[in-house]
Amino acid sequence: MKAIVYSQNGLPIADPQSLYETELPKPQPGPRDLLVKIRAISVNPVDTKVRNGAPTDAPRILGWDAVGEVEAVGAEVSLFKPGDEVFYAGSIVRPGAYAEYGLVDERIAGRKPQSLSDADAAALPLTSLTAWELLFDRLEVKPDEDAALLIVGAGGGVGSIMTQLARKLTGLTVIGTASRPETAEWVKSLGAHHVIDHSRPLTEELKKIGIDQVRYVASLTHTDKHFGQIIEALEPQGKMGVIDDPQTLDVMPLKRKAISLHWELMFTRAIFETADMQRQHEILQNVSRLIDDGTLRSTLGDHYGPITADNLRKAHALIESGKARGKIVLAGF
Repeated sequence: MKAIVYSQNGLPIADPQSLYETELPKPQPGPRDLLVKIRAISVNPVDTKVRNGAPTDAPRILGWDAVGEVEAVGAEVSLFKPGDEVFYAGSIVRPGAYAEYGLVDERIAGRKPQSLSDADAAALPLTSLTAWELLFDRLEVKPDEDAALLIVGAGGGVGSIMTQLARKLTGLTVIGTASRPETAEWVKSLGAHHVIDHSRPLTEELKKIGIDQVRYVASLTHTDKHFGQIIEALEPQGKMGVIDDPQTLDVMPLKRKAISLHWELMFTRAIFETADMQRQHEILQNVSRLIDDGTLRSTLGDHYGPITADNLRKAHALIESGKARGKIVLAGF
């Protein structure tokens, strides 16, 4: 099968060898696996982090967002059958989706939203799982809560879907951050009640909209840069969720306010095959239903054309620039 891979980590994305096309054997499904013929993918910051930081002994396939058709199933599969259209993010400890075929455990796949194109659907799985888990499994937000949520980095992939989930499924006052006018407009269009500028002190920006403190913060980017301001902005006994990779994070300043810190990594359930691993199937099924009934919309930001090494290098370059808005997708080989 055709696959786009890297063999040497850390190469600049302009180097043709940073991502290149090769032929690899078509994978065979294990007991709970779906063999999926991949039709569309999206690119996430984790793709660039792995390409830059993870050495590999053999050509490695990146990509943890896919849409495709089930071609074959393992002996113990019960949730899907050949011919089903699925979308999924997969597992970071298995080969990714920059290939014509991929394997995914049925417990972390969902049925593709029928109302969306392959490209629009490919924008959703990883970020939807991350946002849903952070909001409802980690921060334990209740649907009818009268409180405020600050989303730092609301214009990115996770922020784009979290803004919608929080606005549509909860009673929270949703405050997104953005530093560019076009990103601020994007966040407003997704349903944020307020958008503030994270290039300025967050507490000052909150006061401009008449909010002194918030109960929840979802810190999606540059947590180390904003950490002091986030602590100041949180009310006593507030909750802070984090998904990025600060080099260090001194949690002692959280003690005085009894602020709780919650890490979210959507790969955790798949890496450890946790007892509640099928929760991700349930989340994706819910997302698919909410898309099809018009509650949520795709967060596709840019469509980079067919799945080629050249186009994937361009997508990685945009993510590394920090200027991506929404999700970058590619469709077809």
